[in-house]
Amino acid sequence: MSPAFERRLADAPAAARELRALRDLLRWAISRFECAGIAYGHGTDNARDEAAALLLWALHLPPGPLAPWLGARLTLLERRAVVELVERRIALRTPAAYLTGEAWLRGMRFACDARALVPRSLIAEALDEALPQWLELHPRTPCWPAAILDLCTGGGSLAILAADRFPDAQVVGADLSAEALALAATNRESHGLQQRVELVQGDLFAPLRAHRFDLILCNPPYVNEASMQALPPEFRAEPRAALAGGRDGMDLVRRIIADAPAHLADEGVLLLEIGHEAAHFEAAFPELEFHYLPVTAGDRMLVLVEAAQLAAAAARLAAAAARPGTTAARRARRPAGAARKPRPPSARRTAARPPGRRP
Repeated sequence: MSPAFERRLADAPAAARELRALRDLLRWAISRFECAGIAYGHGTDNARDEAAALLLWALHLPPGPLAPWLGARLTLLERRAVVELVERRIALRTPAAYLTGEAWLRGMRFACDARALVPRSLIAEALDEALPQWLELHPRTPCWPAAILDLCTGGGSLAILAADRFPDAQVVGADLSAEALALAATNRESHGLQQRVELVQGDLFAPLRAHRFDLILCNPPYVNEASMQALPPEFRAEPRAALAGGRDGMDLVRRIIADAPAHLADEGVLLLEIGHEAAHFEAAFPELEFHYLPVTAGDRMLVLVEAAQLAAAAARLAAAAARPGTTAARRARRPAGAARKPRPPSARRTAARPPGRRP
């Protein structure tokens, strides 16, 4: 039996020396990423898009399609810069945005570093698409929303996007991390929103006192412990506290659901990202009626809960807990971090979807 064919790839010095056109360096970068087996998910989901983004940044080109520049010939200095950046991405296994110091989300630029997660929340897409569609079916008063809270704001991207999409609203971004809030302040200033976006530090709702909001956005730590253990290096380079949600991913989500009613206006809405934790969310909150907002990544990754639904769930649970021997009474005595056995999918109520979405 003949030996397997050995594939070969130019090393960094050879690539910088011999590959003159941008299209050649793009192809080499893709090959290097594929060979190295790096992970994606911080703005791109494949080797080509990751390579294109890094090449555009390294060459001071505007973000967008790389096609107009593919035929460009590069100087040796430019080629070395591109090759060095590609090799650093592979060697360090950190998100590309941490290497470039910037990330783009829904057409807006944000300063980005290891003080906060790379901006990529699915809520950003929902602000432009699923939420307006939902509001068509569930209209609010004309001045809604006047007050918006971005809970767990991190680097402030959602707070800034919300201020941009709702120009008449005042926005508060809250986070426990002083370092993340310093980054958020940088982003707030770069977008000229110092007068409309307030940043506060504290544990979830603690610094907000009795302030109520029409719209609460929250991308909390929700990754369950088993998934945390399996994360590739690029995700482990981000702040663990911004990702880890405990054994079932619901540790902070439980607190948010419990405390949100005291901070929502009568027509208030909580828009919560749960990622791939839908089964854990449904198991944790069997009394709660809510809506799923579909996004490109999936139909059960964002949860929307109305203030009235939160209040009704709390009232049902309180009433049931007052009756000794009931399941709810036993649940009320269960430790806050304890997970429940998931209910069968057929038992879960899902809300009507916006027009144009398949069930």
